[in-house]
Parts: sequence; structure tokens; C-alpha cells
Amino acid sequence: MSKHYDIAFVGLGSIGTRHLNNVRVFLDKRRDTYAIDLYRHKLQDSLPDGVRAQYLYGEALTDERQYDIIFVTNPTSLHEDAIRKFIGHTKAFFIEKPIFGDTHINAELLDQLDAIPNYVACPLRYNPVLQYVHEYGLCKDAIAVRAICSSYLPEWRPNTDYRQCYSAHRDMGGGVGIDLIHEWDYLTWLLGMPEESHSIQTKISNLEIDSDDIAIYIAKTKNTSIEVHLDYFGRKPIRQLEIFLPDDTIRCDLIQGSITYLQSGKQLQLDAERNAFQMKEIAHFFDIVDKKIVTDSSARHAVQVLKIAKGETI
Repeated sequence: MSKHYDIAFVGLGSIGTRHLNNVRVFLDKRRDTYAIDLYRHKLQDSLPDGVRAQYLYGEALTDERQYDIIFVTNPTSLHEDAIRKFIGHTKAFFIEKPIFGDTHINAELLDQLDAIPNYVACPLRYNPVLQYVHEYGLCKDAIAVRAICSSYLPEWRPNTDYRQCYSAHRDMGGGVGIDLIHEWDYLTWLLGMPEESHSIQTKISNLEIDSDDIAIYIAKTKNTSIEVHLDYFGRKPIRQLEIFLPDDTIRCDLIQGSITYLQSGKQLQLDAERNAFQMKEIAHFFDIVDKKIVTDSSARHAVQVLKIAKGETI
């Protein structure tokens, strides 16, 4: 039986547009119906495909504006305000990562979020390589793991001056540790929260930015040590996870979609197309909304991950 969803997007930048398009494709495929509203700080002359109406974000919400889902895809610094604004007007939240700009969040807000389905974006979990690692428990006996994400910030956003984007500016929430929070999200998903964590985060390259361009972490769970390297200046993109087991070392390449057992020589090749796993995330989220499964990326978890990413005590 088909369902109907009343949905609103708060903000519609590039990632919000991707989520909007994926939601429409997903629901159309299921033959569900939907009505999508958009809240933005400045009204536009035309509406994006699939959007019913747009409203000024700053206007007060009327009681009749009730939604099944709110997608919070505005700038990170405005997430808390958006959640507070819509908390009484929705049955569920999808919140883009990172969840907040800082970790000093009133406990009452997290309690309110606990009362309804809430999910913080973590699309890298749906990369087929990490899905395989999770499904087959490849980290279960790991002595150590080492993760790296290295890429060149000026090439992140084609036809855009990297010096003008939020990533380049500390006061806009930029910095590689937060931008690449995906690594800590998937590591805590695979290994659980570390018992302790330490980091070095600084500006070291000649990039014309004032945010941190390198973040290096060491951490440990009860049984596993963790090393993480994140940077903005690597000229060849690298995104890998190495798993050190008692009898083998597994190299997982998230860009190439490959898993290689270095000792035994076993190799696997998987499809690593980006939007395919972001579509899987949307399907997973709707299973949470429909109460088929419980959330596995809650606001509380996301705040703990943010603390690690920022180098705070956990």
C-alpha cells in the first residue's frame, strides 16, 4: 500500500538538492505520494522541480504546518536553530553532517530529539567497501586500524574559488577535521566509541586558507588502536582503511571499491559509484521513518563523533 509524506527542506544548497532529487526518485519508485515545501532565507523566482511551496525561514510557523519529515540541509551553524524551530512541527528529522557547529548543546534539545526518529547523515557507511567490512565483521579481531582521507581542496568544487568556500575559513566552520568527519563516523560504527582520543589539528600547507588543513588522531578502544590522517593538500585523492589482523592485513580502498588481503592475496572489487550509496542512505532513512528499524546514527551519537573530530574530551 502506498503512503503519503509531507516533507520540508530547510535550505537547499548542493547537498540539499542531491537529497531532494534522491528522495523524489526513491518515493516515485515506491509509488508513494509526497508534498515538499522549502524554507530558505531568500525567496527565489522559481521553485525546484518537485517543490510545492517555498517560505521565508524567518517567518513564524503556523500550527497547521506539520510535516512527516524535516530535512535540515542549511549551513551547519544554523542546524541547532532549525531543529528548535521545527521540533514541534515534524515526526522525524534528517540532519546533514556535521550535526552542529560545536558540542555545547543543551541536553533538553537532545532529549526532545530522542522522542522522535532522528538521523544524522553518514553516507560513507553505505559505500559498498564499508558495507562489506561491516557485514562480515572484518574489524572484529583487529589489533589496529589506520584510516586516511587525503585530497586537494582547490579541486573539491569545480569552477569555485576554494579561498571563498566555508572549508577555507575557521569562523565559517571550516577545517579538515570537521569537513571529513565521515572517517570518525564510520570508525565508531565499525569499532564503537574509543575510550580515549588525541589529535593534532593545524594549518601546515601553503593553501590560502585560515582553517586547519591537517588533522591527525590516535585513539583506542578496549582492543584496537586507531590512527586517522585527514588533509586538504594531497594532490592525488586517497581514501583508505587498513585493518591489521593477527594473520593478515586488509587494505580497503573506498575510491577504487577494492578490498585486498595483503598476506593471502585475496582481492575483491565492488561498485563505488557515489550516488548509488547515497540512494541507499535515503532508503535506510525511510525504513527508520516507517519504524521498520531503529536509528543507527542518532543525534546523540553524532555529538560524540563531533567531540572526537574537534579533539575534545569524550
